[in-house]
Amino acid sequence: MFSKTLLCLALSLAATPLLADTVWLKNGDRLSGTIKFYDGGKLLLQTDYGGAIALDWNQIVTLDSDQELLIKESATVGERTKSLHAAEPGKVIVANGEAPKTIELASIQQILKPKPLVEDLTLKGNIDAALDYKRAERDTDNYDIDLKSEARHGLWRHNAQAGYNREFQDDLVTTDHWNAEYALDRFFDKHWFWQGRLEYKRDRVEDLRRQRTLGTGPGYQFWDNELGAFSMAGLLNRSDYEYANGASDNFYALSTKWAYNRYLVGKSVELFSDGEVGKPLANVADYTLDAAVGLRYKLTDWASLNMKAEKDLVSGSEGELDETHYSLGFGVGW
Repeated sequence: MFSKTLLCLALSLAATPLLADTVWLKNGDRLSGTIKFYDGGKLLLQTDYGGAIALDWNQIVTLDSDQELLIKESATVGERTKSLHAAEPGKVIVANGEAPKTIELASIQQILKPKPLVEDLTLKGNIDAALDYKRAERDTDNYDIDLKSEARHGLWRHNAQAGYNREFQDDLVTTDHWNAEYALDRFFDKHWFWQGRLEYKRDRVEDLRRQRTLGTGPGYQFWDNELGAFSMAGLLNRSDYEYANGASDNFYALSTKWAYNRYLVGKSVELFSDGEVGKPLANVADYTLDAAVGLRYKLTDWASLNMKAEKDLVSGSEGELDETHYSLGFGVGW
C-alpha cells in the first residue's frame, strides 16, 4: 500500500508542470527559464540547461511569465504587472489585477524586477582588492582597494568611485594616496546626457598633495547592454591643487572622460577601461591623465580575479606627478 502511494505521488509530481517563464522565438524555438531583465535590446533568460542566455529582442515572438515584473514603455513611466501571457506575434498580454491588455513588444523599453522603494532602480558595481607581499633584500608590502558602483533609475544615473593604495618598502611608506568621485548623469534620450561630477584626491607622499575637481558637461552613451557599455563626456572643470611646500594653484580645464567595458568568452571575461585626459586653460600644467585598463575573470556569479594597470600623470606643473601601478587581485561584484 505504501509503495503504491509513493508511486502515485511521483506520477502526480511528474505530471505537474514546473513554474517557469517561456519565450517563443521567430525561428520556432521555445525556451523556458526565468526572465531576469530586458534592457538595451537584450532579454536575459536564466536557464538550468544553459545558464544565462541573452536573447535578441527583435527575435522574440511573445512571452509568458508568472513573475511580478515592472514593464516600462518609457524612461519615466512603468507598470507593475502580476503576470504576462502569450499573445499574437509581436505582442504580449499584461495582467495587473485589472482588465488584461495587449501591448506591442516594440513599445517595451525595459523589463525589471520591481524594487521595494524605487521600482525601476538598477544597481551594478564591484570591489577589487589586491595584496602583494615581497620578502627579499628589500621587503615590499602593497595594499590596493578600488570600488566602483552605478545606480540608475528613470532618466538619472549615479556613478561612485573610490580607491586606496598604500605601499611599504622596508617599513618606509613609499605610496599613500586615496581618491573619491561622484558623478550624476541626467539623460535626455537613449544616448545624450548631461553630467556633473565632484572628485577629490589626497596623497601623503608626492609633492602634489591634494586635488579637487568640480566639472560639468555633455556626454554620449554609445551603447549599454548585456555585453557591455561605452560612454564619453566632455567636461569643463574647475581644479584646485595644493603642494607639499604650501603653494597652491586653481584653474579651469577642458577634459574628456570615458568608461568602457566589454564581456568576452561567454561573459566569463570582462575587458574594462575608464579615465580622463585634460588640458588646463592656464599655464599651470601641460596636461593631466588619470586612466585604468584591465581584465576581470569571473569565478562565480559574484567573485572574480582581476588584473589592472593604472596611470596617474600631471605633466608640466610645479609638483609633477607620474605614477604607474599594476595590480592582481580578487573582486566581488553585484
